[in-house]
Amino acid sequence: MRLSRGVAPRPWKGRIPAVLALAALAFTTSTPVAPAAPPHDRDGGCASHPSRPHVPGAAYQQSACLGELTTAGTVASGHTDPADWAGLTPKDLAVPTGVPGIQIDGYFPDTSATNTNHGWRHDAQFVIRLPDWWNGGLVVAGTPGNREQYANDRAIADWVLARGYAYAATDKGNTGLAFYRDGEAPGDAIAEWNDRLTELTRAARATVAQRYHRTPSRTLVTGMSNGGYLVRWQLENHPELYDGGVDWEGTLWRADGPTLLDFLPRALRAYPVYAAGGDGAERAARDLHAAGFPAGSEFLWPYHHQVYWDLTQRIYREELDPGFDGAVEAGTPFCAPGTPECDTDYDYAARPAEVRRAVGKIALTGRIGKPLITVHGTLDTLLPIGRDSDVYARMVREAGRGALHRYYRIEGGTHTDALFDAFPDRLRPLTPCHRSAFTTLERWLARGDRPPASHTVPLPAGADPATLLTDCPFEGRAPRREGT
Repeated sequence: MRLSRGVAPRPWKGRIPAVLALAALAFTTSTPVAPAAPPHDRDGGCASHPSRPHVPGAAYQQSACLGELTTAGTVASGHTDPADWAGLTPKDLAVPTGVPGIQIDGYFPDTSATNTNHGWRHDAQFVIRLPDWWNGGLVVAGTPGNREQYANDRAIADWVLARGYAYAATDKGNTGLAFYRDGEAPGDAIAEWNDRLTELTRAARATVAQRYHRTPSRTLVTGMSNGGYLVRWQLENHPELYDGGVDWEGTLWRADGPTLLDFLPRALRAYPVYAAGGDGAERAARDLHAAGFPAGSEFLWPYHHQVYWDLTQRIYREELDPGFDGAVEAGTPFCAPGTPECDTDYDYAARPAEVRRAVGKIALTGRIGKPLITVHGTLDTLLPIGRDSDVYARMVREAGRGALHRYYRIEGGTHTDALFDAFPDRLRPLTPCHRSAFTTLERWLARGDRPPASHTVPLPAGADPATLLTDCPFEGRAPRREGT
């Protein structure tokens, strides 16, 4: 899309890591799906298809026959970007091997240029991976945060490729901290994310059919954070393209709230008072709890205040409400309460109707058309569960689609799994829980096995961190009513 709104990017000087998630391999104990057919050849899949598959609609593509499609090989071969997935998974997560096949990198027509991968300086980049051993399925994903197309490689792609799936991912059409400069009007940059995943799904299905001479028997959509939002939106708006999806802590957008534009300013106002201690600290803690940040998550507040809350509020408010200029001074780390037009004082409910219209163009409804499993950590300190997935689960029920949805609240899970490395005695990584959700969805679709009722998955007392990296069972838990 076109850079036309004339908003200059802000220099977030020296305080924000270069790679962020709005956010944020070990196998599960479930039996993997067996590949449906033996490999066509042993040279990375190219001898049996010398012309290589062509991605319909791509403006440019390049193919490579690789001996290893997982990050065990693509890091060394240059077919992934470790910076793109930094911070999203625990450091000790195992990496599967033995997945030869074809990788196709390229881009669809676009006029914005925030993605610099491969030196292309072109957005709407994608990656498609076609393993020799194919189980007949396709997994598609959008990226978390404002990352590029390789962001899911460790958390999702490695594991599904090892199970025999073809895999495709998109950069969503714009990337980076100034993603909001893309588009004609407020909300356009995020709306493009949805269109780009639809575009990729259609193209990837056709590409798979070229490679394996039949269309996918199953197409699944998954993703974390902003990628989870895309899963929800796709199953609401294009259920005909998919058989089901797994939503990993998806971002919630609703014109009437709650959205992150509601709770992040409240956190920015209250946290400095809480951190200063003294007479106001207890009241500030209550304000943070009331904003949605759960009791028990206090140990995560300093990190999220320093890294995520201010940045996330500013860039998404800039996308949806550019008329409210929260910049006090270029490079200023945080706005002080009371500063005129400061994001700390932002009040979504008081903003003009056009702001809600901008959010409305990307809003979710809960009207999913295919089976969906949601996983979300109870200690998420960026997208608090009570202001996000608890609400979305209720929306699905109220839309009359509850039979298509299962919701597993993961006790001790937070937004990005790298924090498990810092707090292994207090947190649970969500990557194994995503895999449990995925295999649960497989059984639901393939055999009609009804998944366990929606419930909170408890964090076992004194659990071994190594066990938590591989195990997240959903079965055998008492049902609960979401959001209570």
